[in-house]
Amino acid sequence: MSTLSPEHLSRLAAQAIELPSWAFGNSGTRFKVFGTPGTPRDPFEKISDAAQVHRMTGLAPAVALHIPWDMSDFADLRKHAEDEGVQLGTVNSNTFQDDDYKFGALTHEDASVRRKAIDHHLACIDVMDATGSRDLKIWLAEGSNYPGQADMRGRQDRLHESLQQIYARLGDDQRLVLEYKFFEPAFYHTDVPDWGTSYAQVSALGEKAMVCLDTGHHAPGTNIEFIVMQLLRLGKLGSFDFNSRFYADDDLIVGAADPFQLFRIVFEVIRGGGLNNPDVQFMLDQCHNVENKILGQIRSVLNVQEMTARALLVDSEKLHAAQVSGDVLAANQVFMDAFYTDVRPQLAEWREGRGLPADPMQAYLDSGYQTRIEADRVGGQQAGWGA
Repeated sequence: MSTLSPEHLSRLAAQAIELPSWAFGNSGTRFKVFGTPGTPRDPFEKISDAAQVHRMTGLAPAVALHIPWDMSDFADLRKHAEDEGVQLGTVNSNTFQDDDYKFGALTHEDASVRRKAIDHHLACIDVMDATGSRDLKIWLAEGSNYPGQADMRGRQDRLHESLQQIYARLGDDQRLVLEYKFFEPAFYHTDVPDWGTSYAQVSALGEKAMVCLDTGHHAPGTNIEFIVMQLLRLGKLGSFDFNSRFYADDDLIVGAADPFQLFRIVFEVIRGGGLNNPDVQFMLDQCHNVENKILGQIRSVLNVQEMTARALLVDSEKLHAAQVSGDVLAANQVFMDAFYTDVRPQLAEWREGRGLPADPMQAYLDSGYQTRIEADRVGGQQAGWGA
């Protein structure tokens, strides 16, 4: 049975996974948003909850913000994050909730609507300047529902022109990462539906523009690890949004639907030099509808860590020899041996040796934090979709 070497553990110790502030607010389905006791009421409480995940796991030192949901005094928010032992990370824009964006934002036919959307992104860069954030992440809920409804080529041209103006405002050490999504909320065509479209748009902008890959944003049966490999090969994989799905963009705990897929993805990250590479940001993008939000995030980062540990156990020399010789079953066996290795006992022991809980999930339950926030956070407006 393979065991993790000191070198493997050293690489795991350097792993960092950014948390999304919105994961700690209320969320639901298109039919209902559910409230839960202890839900944060402002960005400061979101940061405090996110900091619990880092305290329990040592894996989550940064928290991504969503603008305008997390608008605040950013100097105070930045200090609060530092006091809690974390930092502020990626700034996410929002052009999917205003009435003006019904038929598009950065792609809209009306120049005044495009100007509003561009200005919002420039304001997000101002937030990045105040928080020390490196990345501006853009996801666009833009497209059309019917054939003939929209000029698809014209929208691509307008998207490029809008992104150019945003890109020009970036600082020397800042980046733009463009996310893609196969469908929803548009159902006939989406303006950035796949990695190729995102790659084409960011390549036209320059070296500071990268692709963001959300693991839930693909057609069924898509070989996501192939996309990971290709973007790493091209030097354009800027960040991950890790989550899991059963049917569409379900935003579930990463690894919940297909742990083997997560293993395969992480293997290609390692193979392509993306593990602990500062240019490849590991990030979660999840909405916890029915489960405890802090525990959901703890479970997610642990799942990423466990699959990273298993992927590190792949015997690369044996794998390469089998591939070169054309021994299909031997190559597959190398993969499966690593995937089926139970790394959890060794990781628990290793965590304890680093002053972390062996069982972060149980440690959080025993900490009393959940009981305290449920008692303290009474009154006010709970954070959630749109807040």
